[in-house]
Amino acid sequence: MLNVDNINLYYGAAQALRGVSISAEPGKVTCVLGRNGVGKTSLLRALVGQYPLASGAISFDGADITHLKPYERARRGIGFVPQGREIFPLLTVEENLKTGFAPLKRAERNIPDDVFSLFPVLQSMLGRRGGDLSGGQQQQLAIGRAMVMRPKLLLLDEPTEGIQPSIIKDIGRAISYLRNLGNIAIVLVEQYLDFACELGDNFAVMDRGAVKYTCIRADLDPAEISRQMAL
Repeated sequence: MLNVDNINLYYGAAQALRGVSISAEPGKVTCVLGRNGVGKTSLLRALVGQYPLASGAISFDGADITHLKPYERARRGIGFVPQGREIFPLLTVEENLKTGFAPLKRAERNIPDDVFSLFPVLQSMLGRRGGDLSGGQQQQLAIGRAMVMRPKLLLLDEPTEGIQPSIIKDIGRAISYLRNLGNIAIVLVEQYLDFACELGDNFAVMDRGAVKYTCIRADLDPAEISRQMAL
């Protein structure tokens, strides 16, 4: 579904990504791990087209999307749940969810039932302003908004950050549900190692803008991943 080939990204003179290559498959979760400031968020923002690449290529669903605009990537089925959630605080929960309609054809503009089955609290708060929700509820709203657009690829940037344990379990169940559908590829950026190890199928540890360690679930050694993240 997704193939990232040797991409390099600069912010002015500072290099944020150095020859990064990863892939993501339908029905699997690719976990990108690492400390703060190693390039994880820059990678996701490069995938959605927020920043132009200096070199390298990104292909998605069999097509080269390296130079496509963010809205063109969204129309092709790339959904993004950003770090910090970035919901609209003055819009209601329902209105926030409906912003996910933007890349869809008019006939497809409805909120899928699985959004409310996974996050029932959202259905009970449809008329409440997004800014009045707790941090965990806002995170569920951000994931629900991405689900509304029926993504083929879902990018999640540290969905557990600052979230209480009970909500983390809800988010984990939602990711497992989406993976088990078998038609969505998921890239999960995380620092919470236990959460990533529970959900992940493929793992990549980043440092200084580069991928320095990879493994698949069959070879997973949480202690080694922890060591790589600490180096």
